Amino acid sequence: MSASPPILYVDDIHLTHGVEPLLAGASLSVGRDDRICLVGRNGSGKSTLLKITAGLVEADEGERFVQPGIHVEYLAQDPSFDGFQKAEDFVLQGLMNNEDRQRAFQLMADLHIEGAAEIAPMSGGERRRVALAKAMAANPEVLLLDEPTNHLDLPAIEWLEGALRQINSALILVSHDRRFLSNMANQTVWLDRGETKLMRKHFGHFEDWRDDELEREAEAQHKLDRKIAREEDWLRYGVTARRKRNVRRLGDLQNLRQQRRYYRGPQGDVEAALHAGDRSGKLVVKADEISKAYGDKILVDNFSTQIKRGSRIGLIGPNGAGKTTLLNILLGKLAPDSGNLRLGKNLTPLILDQQRAGIKKDWNVKDALTDGAGELVSIGDATMHVIGYMKKFLFHPSQMRTPVNVLSGGEQARLFLARGLRQPSNLLVMDEPTNDLDLETLDLLQEMIAAYEGTVILVSHDRDFLDRTVTAVFNAEGEGRWVEYAGGYSDMKAQQKAIDPTNAAAPVTDKKAAAADKPLKEKATTASVKLSYKHRYRLEKLPDEMTALAGDIERAETTLADADLFTKDPQKFERNAAMLETAKAALAAAEEEWLQLEMLREAAENS
Repeated sequence: MSASPPILYVDDIHLTHGVEPLLAGASLSVGRDDRICLVGRNGSGKSTLLKITAGLVEADEGERFVQPGIHVEYLAQDPSFDGFQKAEDFVLQGLMNNEDRQRAFQLMADLHIEGAAEIAPMSGGERRRVALAKAMAANPEVLLLDEPTNHLDLPAIEWLEGALRQINSALILVSHDRRFLSNMANQTVWLDRGETKLMRKHFGHFEDWRDDELEREAEAQHKLDRKIAREEDWLRYGVTARRKRNVRRLGDLQNLRQQRRYYRGPQGDVEAALHAGDRSGKLVVKADEISKAYGDKILVDNFSTQIKRGSRIGLIGPNGAGKTTLLNILLGKLAPDSGNLRLGKNLTPLILDQQRAGIKKDWNVKDALTDGAGELVSIGDATMHVIGYMKKFLFHPSQMRTPVNVLSGGEQARLFLARGLRQPSNLLVMDEPTNDLDLETLDLLQEMIAAYEGTVILVSHDRDFLDRTVTAVFNAEGEGRWVEYAGGYSDMKAQQKAIDPTNAAAPVTDKKAAAADKPLKEKATTASVKLSYKHRYRLEKLPDEMTALAGDIERAETTLADADLFTKDPQKFERNAAMLETAKAALAAAEEEWLQLEMLREAAENS
């Protein structure tokens, strides 16, 4: 599967959990320069395949090979810290040479980890940073990362991307974060119904490629059904002479029937919708100069906003910046220290938090959906049997009595979504809704938010999800200062860069830096803006450059679409793959430059 000689591979892996096979011939091959993302539906076996690749789980059948001298490190989706009291004890375990230990201390500093800090009281994000430092400290040849961005804030995710670009390790990544995968991976492996398929392109091409594969499979299955129908017609009405040939043909028909009988179709999509309650008033929330502090720590300082019906608001910022505090104030659950807050009329909120509150530890799937009462699910004013409702969210009837705590992270996220969507609402509040959801369920969630008639406020560190769902973001910029930007995350970054190109929206957390930075930003926003000749020239030329780059991308993609190219002409494949990546990076840079110059032009016209 790998373009370079493999230093690690697993081949023809089979593993059965219960009755259904989880893995049925899956393979992974890793070369020294490979950056692979492993994608698939929740419950498809991605984490299990990663553990087999790491040597932590033994398959029922199949081969695992690691080149001698190759060091493999694995970051679990839910790392265990048993036996370790302090952060540095966990990070430094097994590190013998001084260079590795120095790297470990540098990683802890970069990730803002106090070595002497106790692990037990740490948040999910803090624990994730400790586990990342441990995985990266030994400078392994192969690094396997299962949901590495879960619980990380945006600065930490962007730091991780930069750090992973610098290391020499080959990577296999499992993640729900589209932007992270697009930025980091140069190959995509799709795990579907126990088997793996390789796409030698970065993740940005995956969804179109996957849809084409499923369409080809559906066509092949349709042809198989037609062939079986023809053979059955021959069996009923055909000539009975030449018995030997007919017996063989009958045997072929039985083989075709068996092929259809054991065919496992693709997993369906979640069937769900947000039930809008009675319309709220036009004004949902109005905040006038609200502030909130705990001791010396200011979390909200003199913030004003109006949220109107139908708005989609994203709250973003580093962990500890006060996102939850601001959210609770805007919902009327927490009083500000000063300022005025007004809530709109007829609000019916639905709050889905990342702690997944409301699910008891001893509940099973049925209990979670019925609140432990009987076998009927109440959906607004209607009811449905729990098994029918489970099927809408891709749970098998046999999982009805499965304890919630043994479900995978993605299944738990889907279950919590199913619980929340039972009730009508006109104000949807979601705290880190994308954690552990597969791409298909994320797509559905985005469509649901787009079709929802109410108002949405969400806290998220998923840049792609923010870009696809919100119409404005409230960004924490240090010292309790919150700034409202139109558009999604990428729009915010572009606006910040246009205002201050030297500080493209890196959140300010240092008090002195924030104090020094504030007058500069105020000056940048109030000073008149003028377009230079160079700016005007670039505005004229950039559209032609972007068109030319788009043509280069289309030509390279057309060449790479030849499935046999890598076998026939590896050098041509590598040349076009490199050309494609270069052209895409250049097009992204040109589009970013054009957007910034357009903002400057508008600012100049309005100044």
